[in-house]
Amino acid sequence: MSNTHPCGTPKGGRPGDSPGEGSGASAPQPPPDASTAGPTAMRDRLADGHEDGLEPVHSLDLAALTSVDGLVRGMASTAFGGRNLGEAADVLEAMVRDESCFRVLTLSGAMTIAKQGLVIAEMIDRGWVQAIVSTGALMTHGLVETAGMLHFKHDPAMSDEELFKKGYNRVYDTLELEQNLDDTERLLDGILDRIPEGVTLCSHELNRLIGEHLSRADEGRGPLRSAYEKNVPIYVPAFTDSELGLDFATHNHRRIAAGRTPIAFDPFLDLDHFRESFVARQRHGIFTIGGGVPRNWAQQVAPFIDILGKRVPEKHHPPCRYTYAVRICPEPVEWGGLSGCSYSESVSWGKLVPASEGGRWAEVKADATIAWPLIVRAVMERLEA
Repeated sequence: MSNTHPCGTPKGGRPGDSPGEGSGASAPQPPPDASTAGPTAMRDRLADGHEDGLEPVHSLDLAALTSVDGLVRGMASTAFGGRNLGEAADVLEAMVRDESCFRVLTLSGAMTIAKQGLVIAEMIDRGWVQAIVSTGALMTHGLVETAGMLHFKHDPAMSDEELFKKGYNRVYDTLELEQNLDDTERLLDGILDRIPEGVTLCSHELNRLIGEHLSRADEGRGPLRSAYEKNVPIYVPAFTDSELGLDFATHNHRRIAAGRTPIAFDPFLDLDHFRESFVARQRHGIFTIGGGVPRNWAQQVAPFIDILGKRVPEKHHPPCRYTYAVRICPEPVEWGGLSGCSYSESVSWGKLVPASEGGRWAEVKADATIAWPLIVRAVMERLEA
C-alpha cells in the first residue's frame, strides 16, 4: 500500500514515528530566516514594465483637451472606472468599424424617460445597430416622447401619495403622466384596430407597426421611428411586462366584447427571427445598457443555436458567439440585475468569444446616463475625423 495520499502528500504515521522512517526520506527543513535573506531571495531582478509589454498610465491633462473623444481617450490611460469607460469606447469603435459584424443593442432601465432616447436613435440612424432587444417600458416611454408628450422633473416637496392622486407616476426623479399613458393607449388601439382577423403578431412586428405610424405621421425623432426607417427590429421578450403589453391585452378584450376575434401573439416568432438574423452574419457584437431580460435573451441566442443544432440536426449551424461586447451597468453581479453574469462567465456558456481567441469586451460599472453619451459621442467624433 502506498504511504501517500492520491494527491501525493505523505500520509500521517503512528505517534512517535519519525518523518519518512523506512523510506529514506530526510526530515523537513525549517524555512530560511527572513532576517538574513538578501533582497534577491524575494525578487531576482526588478523589471521596468516595458520589457514585459506593460502599458504605462498617464495623468489626465484637461487643459490639453479640445473634444469629447480627447477626454475619453485620456480617461482610457488613467485607472478605475475612467479606464473602463475609455476602453469601452475602443471596443465600440472596433465593433462599428467591422462591416461583417451584426451589432445588437440591449436596453433596460428607464433610459427613455431619462432622456436617452435620442442616443438610441443616433446609434440606429448611423447604422451602428442591426437589432435591438429592450424592455417594453423603455419603448413605451420612448413612444410617449416621440409622439410629442412630455416628462417632468419630480419636485421632492410632492409626496408619492400626492403624485398618485394627481396622476403623476414617479420614476426615481422624473415623472410620467398617467394622461400620457392614456393617450398612448389610444394611439396603439388605433394601430391594432387595423389589424385584420387571423394575423399573429410578435413584439418586433408590433414595434414595426408603431414605428411606421410615427414615420408616416411625421412625429418626432425617437427609437421606434428610427428603427422602422432603418429596418432595425426591436424585440421585447417580456412584452406583457409593460404598458404596451397591457394596452395590447386591453385591445383584445375590446375585440372580444365586440364579438371579434382577438389578435394572437407568439413570442417564439421573435426568437426564431433573431436566431435567423444572427446566423446570417459572420461576426457579432453586443452593446448593453443595464442587464435583465434583454441582456440575457440577446446573449442566449448562442447556446440556442448550439442546442438546436444538436437536437434538431436539420438546424445545425457552426457555433455563433459575440466577438465584441460592451456593457454599462452600475450593479455588481450579486445584486441580480446582471443575473450574476460577468462577461468572463458568459465565455463558459459559449456566448462570447474568449480573449485568447480574439474576443474583446469592456464592462463599465457606472450610471448609463453619464457613461453612455460620452462613449457614443467619442466614437462619433472618431468616425467623422
